Amino acid sequence: MDNADAITCRWALEALRNGVPNKQAVELLGSNQTKAQDLFSELLNQSSDQDNPPDRGIGMLVSGDFGAGKSHLLSHLEHEALEREFVCSRVTISKETPLFSLDKVYKSAIEHGRILNATGRLMEEIGLKLNNRGSREYDTFSRWVNSEDSGLSQVFPATLMIHERLNDFDFNNEIESFWSGDPMRIARVKEGLRTISQQSSYNFRAPRASELPPQRLRFVTELIKGAGYKGWVVLLDEIELVGSYSRLQRAKSYAELTRWLGKAEDEAYPGLVVVGTVTDDFELEVLGNSGKQDLSNAAPELQRRNEYILAARAETGMRIIQRDTIRLEQPTEEDLRDTIEKLRQIYSVAYDWEAPQLEVRTSGAGYQNRMRYKVRSAINEWDLLRLYPDSQPETEETEFHFGYEENTDLEKEAKDDAE
Repeated sequence: MDNADAITCRWALEALRNGVPNKQAVELLGSNQTKAQDLFSELLNQSSDQDNPPDRGIGMLVSGDFGAGKSHLLSHLEHEALEREFVCSRVTISKETPLFSLDKVYKSAIEHGRILNATGRLMEEIGLKLNNRGSREYDTFSRWVNSEDSGLSQVFPATLMIHERLNDFDFNNEIESFWSGDPMRIARVKEGLRTISQQSSYNFRAPRASELPPQRLRFVTELIKGAGYKGWVVLLDEIELVGSYSRLQRAKSYAELTRWLGKAEDEAYPGLVVVGTVTDDFELEVLGNSGKQDLSNAAPELQRRNEYILAARAETGMRIIQRDTIRLEQPTEEDLRDTIEKLRQIYSVAYDWEAPQLEVRTSGAGYQNRMRYKVRSAINEWDLLRLYPDSQPETEETEFHFGYEENTDLEKEAKDDAE
C-alpha cells in the first residue's frame, strides 16, 4: 500500500465497484482464504517438481456463496501462478463456454491465456519461445511428441516439424491457430512437409473431430512445458451455471469436470493444474434429492445412450462436488475491519481525500456479512460523502440468488454444434 499511486488505487476501486477484482485490487487487499491458498501452492509445488512430477493433471474445487470472495480468490491464485512461471488461463463458464464442451472451454483457455510480462496472444508467445530450441525442456517435449507413447495423431509432430524448419511467418500462424483449436486441412500440412522434404516421414489421415480436443489439451500442456514454463494453470469460474443445462448436458459437464481435475482414469495431462469454483447451494439444488436429483439421474441418462465411460466419469465429478470441495472461510469481524481499513487507505490515495472511518457492522452469517457487500457498501458511502459532504448515506442491500432453471437456448445451440 505504501508504494501505490493514485492511478493504481483507482484501477483497484473501479474493479471492486463492478464486483470483478483485478490484479491491483488483489495486490492491495490480499486474501484471507489461507486454506485454499496453501493447497493451491502445494499443487504448484507438485506440478513443478522435476524429480517426482505427477503423472496426470491435478486440481481442486472451492465453493462459496455469491459475494463470498470466489472471484477475488481466483485473481489471487492467478497472480501467484504467473509469478511462479506458470501459464495461466481464466475461463468463466457461460452460455458461450459451456462446461460440457471440451472444445469450447479449451479454446477459451487459449484465448484468455496469460504469461507474466508478455502482452501477445498465448500461442504467439509460445511460438516465439520455440525459437529457443535446444533446451532440456524442449528436447524432452520433442522426443515425447514424436514417440508412439504420446497417443497423438501424427498431425501434431508433423505441424511441429514444419513450425521448426519452414521459418514461414504465415504458415506458422496457421499452425499456431490449429494448435489453438481452429481447423487446418491435412492437404495444407502435407504441403508444408513437402516444402521441407519431410513428406515421407509422416503418414497419416485427418483425425476425427471428436479426437482433436483432448489431444490438443495434452499437446499444448506439454508444449507449454517444452517452452520453458512450469505448467498450465486453468481457473474455471462459475461452474454453478451447469445447473441451467439440460440433464444430459449436466451429466456431460460432470464428466468433463472429472477430466479437468485429473480424475479420469484413462487420460493424463501432467503439468495441468485446474481450480474450479461453484456456489455452496449447488449440491442441494442440483445434485441432492430436494433439487434436480442428479446424483440419482445424471449417470443413467448417459448409460441409456451407451455412454458408459462418460457415465462413470459423471459419477466421479458429482462425488468431487459433494465430498471434496473446499468451502471458503467466512470472514471474521477482524477480517472485515482490516479489509475496510485497507480500502479506506486505497480510497484516500486514489482521490487525494481523507476518507472517513466507517462503522463496520457485522451481521452474522447472512449475506450482509459477505465481503463483497461490505466492500461495495463502503465505496458507495465514500463516493457520496466525497461528492456531497452533507449527505447521510444509507445502503440498502438485496441478496442475489442464482437460479438453476434450464436454458432451452443452450440445448438448441448444443444440438446445432453437434450437427
